[in-house]
Amino acid sequence: WSSMGVTEADGDPLRPNGQASLLLPMGRNGPAFLAFANFDAIRQWNESTVYATTAAYLATRFAGAKPLYAGNAPVQKLSIPQVRQLQSQLAARGLPVGKIDGIIGEDTRNAVRQVQQQLGLPADGYPDQALLSKL
Repeated sequence: WSSMGVTEADGDPLRPNGQASLLLPMGRNGPAFLAFANFDAIRQWNESTVYATTAAYLATRFAGAKPLYAGNAPVQKLSIPQVRQLQSQLAARGLPVGKIDGIIGEDTRNAVRQVQQQLGLPADGYPDQALLSKL
């Protein structure tokens, strides 16, 4: 990640901590996390991304990590009916979204990433009003 210019939120260089994936739970404008093996271990116990992110963040804070950086801009959130509409439109395009229930799970997030790529949008997996309007 360092070789691609990724730094701590305050600009400090990343500490070498091993292999990690980038987690953007609120899209590219929200907070960003590097998820290491401990994150995967937490998700094996509880598959909720929110739970795993919270538990991993709390553990890093106990270990002395800096406070959370909230991101660059206000993050737009879709309502439950809007998420249902999004899921229906993604499913109509042949993308697997799981149950059409207004809840953004892993299947919906993966489908959002796919359609964002198809539409030339940043593929962060976070659905917003702009994506919904383009569908």
